Amino acid sequence: MTTDFRTSTAEGKVNFVNVYDLEKAASLVIPTGAFGYISSGAGDMWTLEQNTKSFNHKVIAPGVLRNIENPDQSTTILGQKISTPIIMAPVAAHALANVQGEAATCKGVAESDTIYTVSSYAGQTYEGMRAASGDAPQWFQFYMSKNDDDNIKILDLAVKNGAKAIVLTADATVGGNREIDLRNGFTFPIAMPIVASYQSGVGQTMDAVYKSSRQNLSYKDIEFIQKHTNLPVFVKGVQTAEDAEAVIEAGADGIWVSNHGGRQLDGGRASFDSLEEVAEAVNKRVPIVFDSGIRRAQHVFKALASGADVVAIGRPVIYGLALGGSEGVKEVFDYFKNELKMVMQLAGTHNIEEIKNTKLRKNEYM
Repeated sequence: MTTDFRTSTAEGKVNFVNVYDLEKAASLVIPTGAFGYISSGAGDMWTLEQNTKSFNHKVIAPGVLRNIENPDQSTTILGQKISTPIIMAPVAAHALANVQGEAATCKGVAESDTIYTVSSYAGQTYEGMRAASGDAPQWFQFYMSKNDDDNIKILDLAVKNGAKAIVLTADATVGGNREIDLRNGFTFPIAMPIVASYQSGVGQTMDAVYKSSRQNLSYKDIEFIQKHTNLPVFVKGVQTAEDAEAVIEAGADGIWVSNHGGRQLDGGRASFDSLEEVAEAVNKRVPIVFDSGIRRAQHVFKALASGADVVAIGRPVIYGLALGGSEGVKEVFDYFKNELKMVMQLAGTHNIEEIKNTKLRKNEYM
């Protein structure tokens, strides 16, 4: 990290009622440029806003007299049992929010007994994140270099540090129109050790960072990653049935439905509005991860009922990190777990499989 960048040093309990309150509080402790980068989206931020609003396109019908006191929200993905169907999404440069950075996030996610997804653009070393996670499962989100020698070194690093899956991000070959970053003059004050062979990170805009990675991604990259790592590969950024079918035919082991949190193509579909279409095309052939816009456990429930196997959260965790370090991270997961328990009870579902078999209704008031 550069010496002129200062952000939160918090570690401890965080008092908040919901994620929206958490975001407001985090905006007071994260520097303006960094908070703009974390919280904003592309262009007019219409797609970012629709990501959360779109969950209202479907409603949950309550289920009664189902004999439910303690619903079980544990689940399994790729053979890994986790305490909740909520995992950590890949997010760059956590030290923008708290000086402890990814190490604190890893610790909080591990204590929540779920999966942490390491970002290629992390601000700490892979070894440091692995140590902070202990034996907890990690996946690795991969931005490919233009140089395959670099790619092999990075993939070797992921394998060496025990990654259980590789997540190929396919929707960020260039940066979206991040106007708030332009207004704030934001560039990264933090180095990116994992991709140091081709990208320093320091002083770069997000668009420059993306353009330093491979832009001409193709289906062949799935096979390249699989052959070199012998690990399952998720393709992240899928939003249509056509793309889902194509990447499965190319050998993908999983689909990650996402619009990058509304940070890439403004005017594109809300991620939740894409999920059912993708899930129908996948037809349970491979697992589906979903992200973008989740702020309530009702959103988690609706995503699972629409075809996701697990969901991933990003910004809420970073806000918890800013306000409470590793304990704040765990509190965010506890918040979602506690609210999901309530939603499951009121919806009449005993476990995650029953959520997946739940039929949502169309919102008749829209």
